[in-house]
Amino acid sequence: KVNIGTRNNPGIIISGHDLKDLEMLLEQTQGTGVDVYTHSEMLPAHYYPAFKKYSNFAGNYGNAWWKQKDEFESFNGPILMTTNCIVPPKDSYKDRLFTTGAAGYPGCKHIKGEPGEKKDFSEVIALAKKCPPPTQIESGEIVGGFAHNQVFALADKVVEAVKTGAVEKFVVMAGCDGRHKERDYYTEFAKALPESAVILTAGCAKYRYNKLGL
Repeated sequence: KVNIGTRNNPGIIISGHDLKDLEMLLEQTQGTGVDVYTHSEMLPAHYYPAFKKYSNFAGNYGNAWWKQKDEFESFNGPILMTTNCIVPPKDSYKDRLFTTGAAGYPGCKHIKGEPGEKKDFSEVIALAKKCPPPTQIESGEIVGGFAHNQVFALADKVVEAVKTGAVEKFVVMAGCDGRHKERDYYTEFAKALPESAVILTAGCAKYRYNKLGL
């Protein structure tokens, strides 16, 4: 279960796909009073057991990449982009947007470091301490983490459910998400599937249906 609400501490939001950057950020924020939140495609990081030891790994803030202009503004603290999906930032938070690795944007501070090197996120952390806590935009939890090892652990129950008809079909719903209203077909399709269907998801299209309580 991943919290989608907020705490009362200052925070840093990290987006992208680089789990090593996340690990270094979590190590460097330990004991500082600064929480770390994921955004968009960094959500699956919460399902790796190795990150459970970090008490300041607070949850996931927001939704798919295309909502970042509003969500980064309301987050109030620094943003660290580790890979792609940077939308041209608003002036209201551009000075809080940091990049690293392959990501970059004109006018935004870039944290240097080659793959395998230790990066220094002290400037990001120092800024976070001066910022107010994130503004809460959602509450509750979402469930995930059904990787292959978890599926294999339940394989006998899954097979039995198929044999008895409790599970009649598996549907893969994957891909990117976009701001266009017609993308709602992801949501409508998920709602229309019967209880006997299992949805397998990949990509940020998941934000169209992973909060439906299916």
